[in-house]
Amino acid sequence: MSSNASLCCFYSTKGPTRSLRRRISKRSKANNKRTLDEAQFQSAVSQLPPRFSNEDLCNVITLQEDPLVCLELFNWASQQPRFRHDVFTYHITIKKLGAAKMYQEMDDVVNQVLAVPYVGSEALYNTIVYFFTEARKLTRAVNIFKHMRNSRNLECRPSIRTYNSLFTAFLSSGKNSYINHMYMETIRCLFKQMVNDGIEPDIFSLNSMIKGYVLSNHVNDALRIFHQINVVYNCEPNSFSYDYLIYGLCAQSRTKNAKELCDEMKKKGFVPSGRSYNSLVNALALNGEVEEAVNYLWEMIEKQRSVDFITYRTVLDEICRRGRDGEAIKLLKELQDKDLVDGHTYTKLQCVLGDDLADSNSRNHFK
Repeated sequence: MSSNASLCCFYSTKGPTRSLRRRISKRSKANNKRTLDEAQFQSAVSQLPPRFSNEDLCNVITLQEDPLVCLELFNWASQQPRFRHDVFTYHITIKKLGAAKMYQEMDDVVNQVLAVPYVGSEALYNTIVYFFTEARKLTRAVNIFKHMRNSRNLECRPSIRTYNSLFTAFLSSGKNSYINHMYMETIRCLFKQMVNDGIEPDIFSLNSMIKGYVLSNHVNDALRIFHQINVVYNCEPNSFSYDYLIYGLCAQSRTKNAKELCDEMKKKGFVPSGRSYNSLVNALALNGEVEEAVNYLWEMIEKQRSVDFITYRTVLDEICRRGRDGEAIKLLKELQDKDLVDGHTYTKLQCVLGDDLADSNSRNHFK
């Protein structure tokens, strides 16, 4: 390669290719690969009696802080005559490996569990599902869930905890509404399956449905679930139920419904979250209800909820847009006098207000 070509490669503004990123990742993992502390392993083995039981092995693995030593103990025990792992030794080993994010090693142990039909429990499988969702191996988690449903052992069947782990995983996919829409169909099917299997939803499950519908822009479906919480499922909505809905309604500029829910929430003794208040203040201001927006702004400050910069900016912008520059100036000064904004935020809001006033003067000049 010529020197010019080398320079072009060196100064290329393109990001690394996917294959290059994979190679770098593999190299990094290889460099950071754990090595077994042989002395610690031998010390752990010496703590076991000659004819150790599953309980003995569980106790020794539990005390180990090094997950590699735990894995080596597990593998060593597998090779001992007359010893067979049970649900407890599998469980503690998977917990140790999952907590250490040694997901590949954990997966190998999980495969051993799946290969032994008589070994399993709801708690063990729930732990497996949880760690696979933590590793973002959602397909693997769903496959474990299906294995639980198909198990002849009734003690291995999915519980409300299994479903809630899956709901949490699918709802943590990010802010992309299209992705949330795709995952929501899976969540909806899981929820229906849960009810059909005779498992009663709890408030966490119901809130997961509400949140999922809100994130996928199906607010009316979220409201339907909300109104069924008490009547159909014999639960009581909590603050999260209201917060998700207020946020969703505000995103659709349905401020009347959002205010009604906010008032109902407060009557029940709940305090809206900062996200709910910020959403409501922004939506009201953008909808032209600036007096209401300012009232809720002071209310959230009184309730010690954090006001973000965008909310302050939106309120000031909308007040100025309606030709009430004096009110905007007065509000900003009051926020400063009460020490509600720090110096940096105040300076930025001054710049915003300056731009708004300039635009206002420009509009008046051309009238």
